[in-house]
Amino acid sequence: MSKSFNDILERVKTCSTKKVAVAVAQDDALLEAVKAAKERGIADSILVGDADKITEIAATLNMNLSDYEIIDVKDITEAALTAVKLVHDGKADMYMKGLIDTKGFLKSVLDKEVGLRSGKPLSHVCVFDIKGMDHLLFLTDVAFMTYPTLEDKVAIINNTVEICHACGIDNPKVAPLAAVEVVNEKMPVTVEAAELTKMNEDGRITGCIVDGPLSYDLATCPEAAKHKGATGRKIVGDADVLLFPDIHAGNITYKALVHNSDSINGNLITGTKAPVILTSRSDSFEVKVNSLALGAVVAEAMKTNR
Repeated sequence: MSKSFNDILERVKTCSTKKVAVAVAQDDALLEAVKAAKERGIADSILVGDADKITEIAATLNMNLSDYEIIDVKDITEAALTAVKLVHDGKADMYMKGLIDTKGFLKSVLDKEVGLRSGKPLSHVCVFDIKGMDHLLFLTDVAFMTYPTLEDKVAIINNTVEICHACGIDNPKVAPLAAVEVVNEKMPVTVEAAELTKMNEDGRITGCIVDGPLSYDLATCPEAAKHKGATGRKIVGDADVLLFPDIHAGNITYKALVHNSDSINGNLITGTKAPVILTSRSDSFEVKVNSLALGAVVAEAMKTNR
């Protein structure tokens, strides 16, 4: 079981070497992460983009480009389609965003001919390794689904549980969050949380334990759970997965953890045929490398489960 990103990095060592196709790779921060990923044995890379600019940046990083396959495509849209097709065709295991806007990148992911559609709804999973917490914390959805319906939340849980399983967490505890931990008909989020719990109990959601509605403190803090007398719940401060009611709650919590806790994280788009690594220029070098490591273990699990 992975309890930290160090554990995930150790897990990568048991996987076959993965290959990531990078869309529009002429980005210094991204190439630095790609270089580290190769040096640490996380993944090899195919760099798709402007070869002249890639070469120029690589020189400033002391990056030996003879270790990488480079496909020279100057046009940004065409570079993304070329890169995603490599994954679609099985020539790479993961797909990663480079110097392209998120909208254009996602458009390539969803391309009907060469993209990575699986028939499932797409969602976002962010994995946190927080100092003082004895396990990884999976946040979903903080960046993709805005106002998920009950059906969307089922898909989000299923997508996230697959990531948990890939990380060695065989029966993750999923907490559908709300402001309170009791059902209130005037608070639809609590009603849906209870329905998700019942679906899990009835075997309609499998591979995990669902217990909701839960407040954030009850889901993540054992002392708070004890103080509230909630020891009879399935989750008593030990949730693995936090399922947010909407993107606002998720994104606010994500940013609070990034800026106000001693933590590191990595993230993926899920529901696709292969791991999709969507990071921004503002993300740290460490986040990019962690996301590549997370993608590698998920790609290995997807290969094994085919």
